[in-house]
Amino acid sequence: MAKNTKIQVSGIQISIFTVDQSDFISLTDIARYKDAEHTDSIIQNWMRNRNTIELLGFWESMYNPDFNPLEFEGFRKQAGLNSFVMTPKKWIESTKAIGMISKSGRYGGTFAHKDIALEFASWISIEFKLYVIKEFQRLKEEETSRNKLDWNLQRTLAKVNYRIHTDAIKENLVPPALSKEKINLVYADEADMLNMALFGITAKQWRDNNPKAQGNIRDDATIEQLVVLSNLESINAVLIHQGLSQAERLTQLNKIAITQ
Repeated sequence: MAKNTKIQVSGIQISIFTVDQSDFISLTDIARYKDAEHTDSIIQNWMRNRNTIELLGFWESMYNPDFNPLEFEGFRKQAGLNSFVMTPKKWIESTKAIGMISKSGRYGGTFAHKDIALEFASWISIEFKLYVIKEFQRLKEEETSRNKLDWNLQRTLAKVNYRIHTDAIKENLVPPALSKEKINLVYADEADMLNMALFGITAKQWRDNNPKAQGNIRDDATIEQLVVLSNLESINAVLIHQGLSQAERLTQLNKIAITQ
């Protein structure tokens, strides 16, 4: 899932585009520190430099299995000549580069992986680069702290709802004098009912469909699905106390899962 954030550096608002856990920083915004009216020209001048072409090429060689090294070598030989012209779009299309992204539209511009973007910031101004690094690190620390808090809250909520759910099963669905194995079957049956309400399949069906997967159906769930599952456990406990049959509860829980 892609997301956009911004940092403020020396009066310049810099966009950060995050996709697949990789951060791409706006070169267009960084260029505004030097000249807000000619950001494209500044980026192109930077890309005419031989050192820049080598940086881009070596980065792609390390992280991009589809990189076109022949095109890179051709650009590398021409870099620095008066006749050499390079644009982000030309670099991306010719070499199949993934370290730079050219986005169109109102919030578009040229973005580059943080490794590359920080080198561009250094070319603009060493001092400005240090401020960019400082603000970027602050942003990452805030995200880490927020994610840790969200995770702890989710774990606590899931633990409380799980206890409510299992207590309701024990008090209302488990007959007396059953063996431990049979009692476990009752819990598993209710867990699969929740799986069916949320995922549309049982744990066994999921394993059959994903023989190479690690873990189980719930390990593969998203955070959003786990939140809904935790809510369903709490609601199912109430429905159990109300004496509804499993079929009736499944119907209601499925509707709730769809709504949430």
